[in-house]
Order: sequence, then structure tokens, then C-alpha cells
Amino acid sequence: MEFSLFAHMERITPDQSQAQLNDEFIELCKMADDAKMRAVWTGEHHGMDFTIAPNPFLTLVNLAHHTKHVRLGTGTVIAPFWHPIKLAGEAASADLMTDGRIELGIARGAYSYEYERLMPGLDAWEAGQRMREMAPLVPQLWKGDCAHEGEFFQFPATTSAPKPAQEDGPPIWIAARDPNSHEFGVQNGFNIQVTPLWQGIEEIESLMERFNAACDGYDGKRPKIMLLHHTYVGKDAADVDQAAKELSRFYCYFGAWFQNKRPVSQGLIQELTEEEMAANKIMAPENLKRDLTIGTAQEVIDQIKRYEDLGYDEYSFWIDSGMSFERKRESLARFIDDVMPAFQ
Repeated sequence: MEFSLFAHMERITPDQSQAQLNDEFIELCKMADDAKMRAVWTGEHHGMDFTIAPNPFLTLVNLAHHTKHVRLGTGTVIAPFWHPIKLAGEAASADLMTDGRIELGIARGAYSYEYERLMPGLDAWEAGQRMREMAPLVPQLWKGDCAHEGEFFQFPATTSAPKPAQEDGPPIWIAARDPNSHEFGVQNGFNIQVTPLWQGIEEIESLMERFNAACDGYDGKRPKIMLLHHTYVGKDAADVDQAAKELSRFYCYFGAWFQNKRPVSQGLIQELTEEEMAANKIMAPENLKRDLTIGTAQEVIDQIKRYEDLGYDEYSFWIDSGMSFERKRESLARFIDDVMPAFQ
């Protein structure tokens, strides 16, 4: 089992300094690097202070100047917001600037809030179709002289400029949930990244089953699969209970952004009331305490060993949580000092 860190700049209230958030984000990533985690992942989002990440390549190139070893991954770029020539070139350029440390995660996107601003009328189905057409073109453009006539993209022979530093280009990861997405990723030789969100061990098991089924029909080298999950390592039971309450609040806001029904001003969604959050029984603290990877160090070790036994190759510590920087840092430090050694 390998480990990585998944993080964004996360602005909850208008009084938070974005410059300070950037400094704190870098500090967490430096902790991951010092701990010899395999990778740091950060995504792409637009117009949302909930996850500030308008260009992951810019973020990752900057992180390369603050870290020494850690791989630098897009977790993920939103496929329908990119042209394949532009994505291939920017990923290759970032790879060149980071001395071959880039990994490229690609997804269809999830927030209709972003779709209606960047590509009005786009729905999740078309976004998925765009991803399926675009992703296989990227390594072809890295190889060079790729021409394409498809439903969404048409272009004459083109070569990525520059070429990536890595001989075959950055490893590509596809965010997958349904069986068809797993099959698409695996059949193209891409690695798979899965995010069960709040849905617990049953979803973690079923996602692995879908991956294994896709691999059964593939003759090439078995790709890797990464599990991205909200994680908190508490100092004691009371601390874990507090984390469950904070993550409950995070997921209530996640759901509000996903539903895209509340007004947004200055990048912040209209505040949820305590009554609204209490009414969201699915995201109740006791449910998230059961279904996320949170607990004391030994409890988290036991949970991750279960994921390892299922066959997951990488576990990514999702640190976005609405918690204070201090609480994030302390949890990550306990993960590094008390959890990771159990897997070495």
C-alpha cells in the first residue's frame, strides 16, 4: 500500500486570507513530501471558494519548488473544460518544469454549477462522452503526429509541444464509478481513481469489484487503483467525535454545492442553518464516523488494512474537511507518525 495526500485551498468564510490559505496548503504538501508519501493530488474547480483550484498545473509546478520527491498529480482535471491538444501540451510542459514528476488524473466533473458557467447546457452524460473521446488522445499527442476526426474534436496531425520529460508521458488516471467507466479506463491502460465519498465499506468493496471485473477482460498489464477517502486520525475518542461533526458540516456543504440550488456570492454559498444541517440525516456525524476513514491511529490502521486486503494499491488521505489548519496538520502528523509505519 502506497500513500498520497489530496488537498485544495479551502475557504469557508470571507475573513480568511487567500494568501494564508496558500501558505497552509503548501505546508501540508511539504509534510507529505518529508514523510515520503508517493504523491500529492490537487484538482480543478472554478468560481468556488469551497475548493480553490482553477489550474492544477500551475499549483503543481509551484509545489515542485517546495518539495523534493513527491509525485505531483492532477486529482483531477475536468475533461470537458479542455481541448486535448491544450491538455497534452500543458501536462507535458508541467512535466518538463517538474523534472518528470507529473501524473494526470482526468474526470468528467461533478458540479453543475461549473458546467453552467463554463459550458452552458452541458450535462454529466455528455461530459463523460467528452472525457472518453479526449483522454486516449492525450498520449497519442505526446507520441506525436496525431490526427483526429471525432464527435467533439477534429484536428489535423498535431504533436504536443513540448514533449513530456517522462519517456511515455505522465501516468494517466481516470476517475471511475460505474462499471463502464472502469472498463473504459482499464481497456485504455489507464490507472483508476475511485472516491466512495460518504458511502462506506460497501461502496469501497463494490468499486473494487468493478475494477477487478474490468481487469478480467483486459490482456495488458494490470493498472493501479487508488482509493481517495476523507481521513482523520484523532488523538482520542473525543477528538474523533469532533472530527465527525466537522466532516458532517463539510458534507452538508458539499451536497449544497452539488445540488446547485442556493445563491452564491463572492465565491461562497449561502450559509446553511444548523436546522438544515441537522435535517440531513444521511450526513449525520454518527454515520460519517462509521463510513469514513476516521478514528484513533489503530482504528485507522485497521480500516486501511482492510482496503489493502481488498487490493487497493494506493490510499489517498483526503484532507479537505472545513477544519482549522491546525487540526488538519495535527491529524496528518498522526497519520505520518502513527499510521504509515504500520504499512512499511
